[in-house]
Amino acid sequence: MKRMNIAFFASHGGSNFQAIVESIKSGNIEANASLLISNNSDCYAFERAKALGVPYRHISSAQFDYSDDFNQELLNVLNRFEIDLIVLAGYMRKIPQVLIKKYKNRILNIHPALLPKYGGKGMYGMNVHNAVYEAKESKSGATVHLVSEEYDEGRILKQLEITIEPEDNPEKIAEKVLAVEHILYTETIKDIVNGTIKLD
Repeated sequence: MKRMNIAFFASHGGSNFQAIVESIKSGNIEANASLLISNNSDCYAFERAKALGVPYRHISSAQFDYSDDFNQELLNVLNRFEIDLIVLAGYMRKIPQVLIKKYKNRILNIHPALLPKYGGKGMYGMNVHNAVYEAKESKSGATVHLVSEEYDEGRILKQLEITIEPEDNPEKIAEKVLAVEHILYTETIKDIVNGTIKLD
């Protein structure tokens, strides 16, 4: 049986990317970490990719005069690597419609809150954790969902909760959520590869 080829999209640190690739390399996930794409030439995720032996490409809309050319380059590279699944690991750009259409139900994202709460445009990174803190929530967590045309509205695949203690500040909440993100994303991808989670 053909192993699933996974492409990762990251803009900055890429800690989720590393956690998933390490799980693949250890044999926990029976798939191929085929490619890393970033819109940011200075992202630390490239350093992680080098260390892990994962091919990487810098593809940014700033390199192209027309968005159609940018979109086509993304499609060409994904096609060249025969990608089956796209995993967003802190990718800070909206995914082009043509990609969402071509890879329908094949693009995953992880959100640092328990969707549908604290999702939508502008809700990313510390913006989410600050909002959770201001609302005095007792729980938060992470959500893996499919990417659709609207921010954070695709089908929820799996969630993992954390408990927020009264003394936790937004930075502490962020730290707790990131720790479960690594576990949740890895488990979800394993379930997809094994067929436990169906994407269609």
